[in-house]
Amino acid sequence: MAQQIFILRDPLRCSGCRLCEVACSLHHEGTVWPEASRIRVFELYPGVDVPQTCAQCRDYPCVKACGQAALRVDEKTGAVIVDEAKCTGCGDCVRACPGKVMRLHPKTGKAMVCDLCGGEPECVKACQDAGFHALQVVPYESVALKIYSIFPEEVARRLHETLYGGEEVFLG
Repeated sequence: MAQQIFILRDPLRCSGCRLCEVACSLHHEGTVWPEASRIRVFELYPGVDVPQTCAQCRDYPCVKACGQAALRVDEKTGAVIVDEAKCTGCGDCVRACPGKVMRLHPKTGKAMVCDLCGGEPECVKACQDAGFHALQVVPYESVALKIYSIFPEEVARRLHETLYGGEEVFLG
């Protein structure tokens, strides 16, 4: 079996450019459509950008929650794969996701999550090519996944406190 991978995210290096969202939507949708991107960048505080994508939880609660068997784990990459033909769009997987990453596609209403682009994540390539290095591919086993299965609001709050001491930040 090939080594499973993980997209390591460093919000301190994220510029908020959203090139990752563009690359993802181009790859999966054939057009620039950030709302259909499998990675999202949240800016919940000025200057604090949090890239968020599937944490590939070791127990895969989204897969377990699917009563239609529409979700499975790719043995090669470790990514959650959606079988759109089986997905009813019920949202059970969305509610089960501890990181608030699993969503329903804005057009089809089917489950949507990062599939790691088959092992060559386009979002990582875009981030690396731009020189930000906020995203990188690492071996799955090397990551403490619990720290990535956190709501983006909590990550942003912690980062805001670290960077600004929790003080209001005014731009302009």
